[in-house]
Amino acid sequence: MAKSKKIVVQQTEISVVQKEIGEYISLTDIAKYRNTAEPFSIINNWMRSKSTIDFLGLWENLHNPDFNPLEFGRFRSEAGTNYFVLSPQRWIASTGAIGISSKSGRYGGTFAHIDIAFEFASWISSEFKLYLITEFKRLKSEDNHRNQVDWNLQRTLAKVNYQIHTDAIKENLIPKEVTSQQADGVYASEADLLNVALFGITAKTWRKRNPGSEGNIRDEATLEQLVVLSNLESINALLIQQGLPQGKRLMQLNRAAITQMRSLLEHNALKKLK
Repeated sequence: MAKSKKIVVQQTEISVVQKEIGEYISLTDIAKYRNTAEPFSIINNWMRSKSTIDFLGLWENLHNPDFNPLEFGRFRSEAGTNYFVLSPQRWIASTGAIGISSKSGRYGGTFAHIDIAFEFASWISSEFKLYLITEFKRLKSEDNHRNQVDWNLQRTLAKVNYQIHTDAIKENLIPKEVTSQQADGVYASEADLLNVALFGITAKTWRKRNPGSEGNIRDEATLEQLVVLSNLESINALLIQQGLPQGKRLMQLNRAAITQMRSLLEHNALKKLK
């Protein structure tokens, strides 16, 4: 079973999982609204009903080409009688149903496609069903918003990287080129090497110049600078693998920082992220 998400319906925690044909909701959790000790008995009682069998059979006929109509017909003829008993496992094994999944054990449980889960919730309580639908819609809305934000971020960064690799060097250099003295210097950490390449100073020097700041040099960086800084980290790792000494790496990192910063500021590619 895929990793589940949680919603809370009338003080009852309900698991929701994504499968290939849609979202599945835990019938076990829904049943706990009525019986926390033996939720499986609530599910089994629901499945004894002829109307339930009719609904499950109709759903499977619409969505499952491998559904066994002969076994369905046998269950349908027996449903509602005093001797009829049906569990999710028996229903799945006999008919090849896909609308319900069930697994035994400590981390198991019975899940059903949202169409079936809402039907079960209606049998439990009409009020509970309405709250369940409301919370499920809220979860979907949050997921859709998060996916849209992620897509916009990836799309913008893709454009940024394209511009970085295709833009020529412009006239005004941002940041300033490192000096020969800086290139010959030995820095306490690779982090400060990147700071000098991009900001022109070490973190310690920045703190001395900004005693009133609560953050550090990177906390005060612009979004453009943070994007370039991330790229410099990857470039530096490659240069280290190539065995370049620190001074030569600084010169190359500084040139990359200049090119990339000019490109970003020229095209204003990150405005939507601010």
